[in-house]
Amino acid sequence: MFIPKYFKVSDFEEITDFVQQNSFATLVTTKKGKPIATHLPLQLKKQGEDYFITGHMAYGNPQWRTFETSEEVLIMFQGPHAYISSSWYEQENVPTWNYQAVHLYGTAQLMSEEELKQDLTNLMQKYESHRENPVLWDTLSPSLLEKELKGIVGFKIPVREVQAAYKMSQNRNETDYKNIIDRLQEEENPTSKQVADEMARNSKNPF
Repeated sequence: MFIPKYFKVSDFEEITDFVQQNSFATLVTTKKGKPIATHLPLQLKKQGEDYFITGHMAYGNPQWRTFETSEEVLIMFQGPHAYISSSWYEQENVPTWNYQAVHLYGTAQLMSEEELKQDLTNLMQKYESHRENPVLWDTLSPSLLEKELKGIVGFKIPVREVQAAYKMSQNRNETDYKNIIDRLQEEENPTSKQVADEMARNSKNPF
């Protein structure tokens, strides 16, 4: 990913927090030189000193069969994004787009059945535990779980490389920066307001 110096993020703790909050990702591999992708909810886990991306996909999805032949896989996580009009600047310039994105690289491995069960247990706990009638691994019938497990393939990816870019108008002056936040808050698009909120929370802008 091309990352100008203004927008590069190196704080790994900040990056892991971003991945946890924006965990519906795009997993990319290649098949005979052609890129293929699947959109999936993924989890980031730490084991010892190493970090892993874990997840699962349908058995009928041919992408998992490319894990053996793909030297590396790419996982892309994206946060809020918004169009930035240059009419919001003090001086003439061109429009642009603000966004947050993280790319992770590693080699995919298939999970054992026990690893997959634990990963699914954790995934359901993350997204169900706060609900009034949570659907958790232990609340589902063994027959249903056995049937569903036959239809999916679990995988884990040791994280070997991390690239992160938060393009949030850090290259603008203070007046432009604050005006962009105000204008984004006026937009009807909810993601524009999310970008404004992220910019307002950004303690690392150069002012």
